[in-house]
Amino acid sequence: MRQSQFFAPTLRQVKADNPGHALLLRGGFVRQLTAGIYSYLPLGWRVLRRIENIVREEMDNAGGVEMLMPALQPLELWQESGRAGREDLVRLQDRKGGEYVLGPTHEEVVVDVVRDVLSSHKLMPLNLYQVQTKFRDEKRPRAGLLRGREFVMKDAYSFDRDLAGLDKSFDLMVAAYEKISRALRAGNQNCGGGGRRHRRLRHARVHGRGRIRRRRNAVV
Repeated sequence: MRQSQFFAPTLRQVKADNPGHALLLRGGFVRQLTAGIYSYLPLGWRVLRRIENIVREEMDNAGGVEMLMPALQPLELWQESGRAGREDLVRLQDRKGGEYVLGPTHEEVVVDVVRDVLSSHKLMPLNLYQVQTKFRDEKRPRAGLLRGREFVMKDAYSFDRDLAGLDKSFDLMVAAYEKISRALRAGNQNCGGGGRRHRRLRHARVHGRGRIRRRRNAVV
């Protein structure tokens, strides 16, 4: 495509939370609509699609099966799970008064999808994933694309026969995420967290909010 036909509007002066955010705005990768909500311009959209393709390749290699679930979810699913009180839920009503949320995550939906069909342990393990837009009513959107109200996320959900199978699925996901980080040339540190098994990959950046204390054989 000729440059004269391409759409990549640049900016000289921008208001941004950090240098990376500023570069995305100035370079014509994204354009902010309002707090925490962005349009991906053609350059940014190309980058996003390449990242998604890397994620999909590693998820498929790890045995994941891609699907797509609806962003619009009935509130009753969240009431059933006991999570309807989340402060970041974006709520709405249809013309008949039905209550819905725009999904910040999809545990409730994926369980509803499989609970009537996973009738035998022979159908497990099963690892379903999607690359989909999420919505969260953030009190204070910040850091550009990193803490927005609308964002694209890859989320995966495994269904296993027992705890040993769950551990195997967990290890497969950790390995896949580490390969994704290497493919994106994003150095990471493995940090612990809560729960039975939890692994958090942190990327060291000058303008991050948290601090990582390094030791020779561990990261805290």
